[in-house]
Amino acid sequence: MKGWIDVTAPLQPRLPSYPGNRPFSLCWVERLESGGPCNLSALDIGSHAGTHVDAPLHFIEEGAPIERVPLADLCGPCRVVDIDDARRVDLPELRRTLRGRVPERLLLRTRNSRRKLMRRKSFAKDFVYLTPEAASWLVEGGARLVGIDYLSIERFGFKSPDTHRALLGAGVPIIEGLELSEVRPGSYELFCMPLLVTGADGAPARAALRSPA
Repeated sequence: MKGWIDVTAPLQPRLPSYPGNRPFSLCWVERLESGGPCNLSALDIGSHAGTHVDAPLHFIEEGAPIERVPLADLCGPCRVVDIDDARRVDLPELRRTLRGRVPERLLLRTRNSRRKLMRRKSFAKDFVYLTPEAASWLVEGGARLVGIDYLSIERFGFKSPDTHRALLGAGVPIIEGLELSEVRPGSYELFCMPLLVTGADGAPARAALRSPA
């Protein structure tokens, strides 16, 4: 569709998977070429596979499950920013990039995109992440949604999931695993639709951006 940019990582065998998460797989139940009545497949997929939304329930006791995350938070005007730091998105870097103004919906395009990590099957432990201090600043500034371009927004090997807790504890959903390698920084309309899975801590999602007219 003209004007749309799909920022979803395709579910396919080469999709990277966070350690401990169930990898995606597809198997055929029926095949026309084998004499079946139709082509029919079955999917095996974890709640945090590929491009997905973290609901507060992911790290917050009694937090909202995915079906209670408002679509009004997941869809609407957003800003994509380019982050230069090769290791992390910290508070000074974020303040400089945003010039002190927090958008309602923020997507972080980092070195993860320049390395095209969402297109590599092997998991990269050295991905760029958001620090807890930066996450808290976004919450204080009124952010309604934060997204990032790899499978987690938290530093790999964390002892405490403080970035997740800062955001999810304030009711701010997180989009992880975004495919932003071909996206330029700027203002967009975001449409993100996670699967409506009752009681789940998160769900795979289709996400797209549209440039304003």
